[in-house]
Amino acid sequence: MLNIRYIQENKEKVIESLTVRNFDATQIVEQMLATDEKRRQTQNALDNNLAEGKQLAKQIGMLFKTGKTHEANQAKAQTATLKENAKMLATELAKHEEHLKTLSVQIPNLPHASVPKGKAETDNQEVRTGGTMPDLGNNALPHWEIAQKFDIIDFELGNKITGAGFPFYKGKGAQLQRALINFFLDRARQAGYTEYMPPLLINEESGYATGQLPDKEGQMYQLKNDNFYLIPTAEIPITNIFRDVIIDANKLPVKCTAYTPCFRREAGSYGKDVRGLNRLHQFDKVEIVQIAHPDKSYETLEKMVAHVEKLVKDLELPYRILRLCGGDLGFTSALTFDFEVYSGAQKRWLEVSSVSNFESFQANRLKLRYREADKKKPQIAHTLNGSALALPRIVAALLENNQTPEGIRIPEILVPYTGFDLI
Repeated sequence: MLNIRYIQENKEKVIESLTVRNFDATQIVEQMLATDEKRRQTQNALDNNLAEGKQLAKQIGMLFKTGKTHEANQAKAQTATLKENAKMLATELAKHEEHLKTLSVQIPNLPHASVPKGKAETDNQEVRTGGTMPDLGNNALPHWEIAQKFDIIDFELGNKITGAGFPFYKGKGAQLQRALINFFLDRARQAGYTEYMPPLLINEESGYATGQLPDKEGQMYQLKNDNFYLIPTAEIPITNIFRDVIIDANKLPVKCTAYTPCFRREAGSYGKDVRGLNRLHQFDKVEIVQIAHPDKSYETLEKMVAHVEKLVKDLELPYRILRLCGGDLGFTSALTFDFEVYSGAQKRWLEVSSVSNFESFQANRLKLRYREADKKKPQIAHTLNGSALALPRIVAALLENNQTPEGIRIPEILVPYTGFDLI
């Protein structure tokens, strides 16, 4: 969430910067500034009212002591009027504050200066590539046929039990899932991340604090009787650990990781591009989150990108890293790098990770701050997160790219985790 004072001081810059996202902020910024002006005027009136009331209260006591009962009663009547006015002003102030909040959560984060202009994923910039492209010949099977052939993932059973997008993993398919989760978690812990096992349900406040609400409300599964949401990513519960927290600057960066199932409605998803594991409503993911000092958050982002890159390298997958353009940038992000791996049988790139710096955008909503030892006033921290990694498309690429006449070869790095080197 953008700070209203920053918007006041940088109105034109904010509007111009958001054009990179193809977002016209002119009207909403004007509404915010007008509402904030009303809020400040009301606050001043309320403060003056309360100050006058306190002054009268002191006078009333003195008047009674000196026997000036008539004057004291007149002052008491005036105090009663002030109290009524204070109630009305407090109600008016709350309305202005709520309206300002409603407006502020509709404005996305300002993009970093390096974010290219563009409208969609086709305008994203390729940063670098790595790995060796597979040569599978003409008879390569897509992963959904491999899954059926070796009886390791059952899409029909998932459809029967729940619906499309909820597959069953079986036998070595289930073991491969567990192996990847443990591999990703081990690597995160080795890199200094503290492992958590968070709740899979969040309340509305947690969703607002990290920016999923109201932006992604339609993509989240909601339990309306309890007003809970199933998490679309572990980023939400992990980052909310630090809501309303002040961190000692000497403890930055704070590094957290978690494995969770993730739930996304993916409304409107259909067709060949979402077949098999390409897009699911429930999937497994290991997430990394960091709370960083503002002066070091982009250095932290580079380290997180390098962490994810090492994972895909060790899995022997061909990959590319993309810098997202303004039109494809997430609502809360200032800068995002996407990782895609190549799917040999489908002959297409599959997104497996997004690594983002949110700068102070989430932290403003979270009221997440840090305090320097030599400063009394705490400052807003920066938050970052990344998928390290999401499993479904990693599994799809592993199955397709490693198919041989003997079966599916398991990358060497995973064999200690799976206990087998071939499916």
